[in-house]
Amino acid sequence: MNQAQQTLESMSQAVWYNQWTLKKFSSFLRGEILEVGCGIGNFTPFLTEYGKVWAIDIDRRYVNQTKRTLGDKAKVGYGDIERGEYFFKKKFDGIVCLNVLEHIQDDKKALKNLYKLLNPNGYLILLVPSHQYLFGEIDKSIGHFRRYSQKQLEDNLKKIGFKLIKSTILNFLGSIGWFIEGKLFKKRKIEEGRIKIFNFLAPFFLGIENLIEPPIGTSILVIAQRKL
Repeated sequence: MNQAQQTLESMSQAVWYNQWTLKKFSSFLRGEILEVGCGIGNFTPFLTEYGKVWAIDIDRRYVNQTKRTLGDKAKVGYGDIERGEYFFKKKFDGIVCLNVLEHIQDDKKALKNLYKLLNPNGYLILLVPSHQYLFGEIDKSIGHFRRYSQKQLEDNLKKIGFKLIKSTILNFLGSIGWFIEGKLFKKRKIEEGRIKIFNFLAPFFLGIENLIEPPIGTSILVIAQRKL
């Protein structure tokens, strides 16, 4: 198992955090939904509660694993958002792209392709890692090209033609752990035990974030809309 897959397997243990994140954008999910970069399907089952789900990934091993997990609950197949190659020919009411853009070398081209896949007034839900100063050994080991600033991401979306609906920093607690593990201690992976501890503490810390946006965090969540 490679480092990226180990990280996906570890994050599957962070059930509470995954569900909390979903609630941040679930009101924008409707109709036909595309999940870009489904990985091993950590989020895909939750998305099926809100509409008809199509899911793509560039790694055919992940595609096969997600197909086995979901059966006929979602249409799963190969897709490369950077090259614009997919197993379907259609557009969507919503696109969910969680922790994928940072793995793509030409991220601006990928964003343009995401725009093209949306129906008019369709929503893009985008989650990316925040703050380049947090970039460390973990980022390198799982294939991140970059982390993002909020302004940089917002500007890129506006240039393409998106209308920004919401932009927020998430997960203050996680950013502390990421800095200590990846920057200070130069560790290259997130240990499963750490994820379980985080999942235990998350309800308290993330409950506070429901009231106050933190100044720093591991992620930026953006909800953007394709204009008519």
